[in-house]
Amino acid sequence: MDLRGRAIPSGNRLRVLLMLFHTMAQTMAEQEVENLSGLSTNPEKDIFVVRENGTTCLMAEFAAKFTVPYDVWASNYVDLITEQADIALTRGAEVKGHCGPNESELQVFWVDRAYALKMLFVKESHNTSKGPEATWRLSKVQFVYDSSEKTHFKDAVSAGKHTANSHHLSALVTPAGKSYECQAQQTISLASSDPQKTVTMILSAVHIQPFDIISDFVFSEEHKCPVDEREQLEETLPLILGLILGLIIVVTLAIYHIHHKMTANQVQIPRDRSQYKHMG
Repeated sequence: MDLRGRAIPSGNRLRVLLMLFHTMAQTMAEQEVENLSGLSTNPEKDIFVVRENGTTCLMAEFAAKFTVPYDVWASNYVDLITEQADIALTRGAEVKGHCGPNESELQVFWVDRAYALKMLFVKESHNTSKGPEATWRLSKVQFVYDSSEKTHFKDAVSAGKHTANSHHLSALVTPAGKSYECQAQQTISLASSDPQKTVTMILSAVHIQPFDIISDFVFSEEHKCPVDEREQLEETLPLILGLILGLIIVVTLAIYHIHHKMTANQVQIPRDRSQYKHMG
């Protein structure tokens, strides 16, 4: 009985040691996060990097602005009118992040945590006619805002913390192993906990890769959004048409010059037979 009584605490101690070791391993594998926005030449764009064990696992460059409707009292203090707050993601924001094989997350806080943005990315595999193909996408956006913050909100009626969430979101869809790039503006609607209010998130100058980064601090090959590809085509199409038109003109002039030269060198045979005696 004594031996059995002593064995149980030993087993407990072993389990405690294993739990401590697991906790230490998790701590050692924790991600580092860096805000490199100061390196951007665009004052509105932020740069965030999440690193795991000294290796970059998530990179995000983008400019973000949120349009938030809120109620204030009218001058008669009876009716409510809706105002709008425009909140931009500012430099110097606090950042947190998490990387996983199929799920990554980026969190950003600014203005003394009055505002918080959470972006969740997932990587999925789909069966296609060409076989299985993997893609990643932005699957969820959450924006927490404090309408009692005086910089952007003026006497909000329901002042306090509110949470705005996306629903069934599938944005920035990109083939696995590539980064997503889009200079054009993109909007995402978020349903707010403030009743009957919809927050609009506006993203621009986006370059994001939450998975499969090969080189430290370096994006993989870009997958451009359709809007950018169309704008690029619209910019290059006049140039291409101009080059083709110029080539046609040069070829036409060359053919005319050769034809003119050949006809000028030909001997003119007189039609009047009396002129033959003057030939030779």
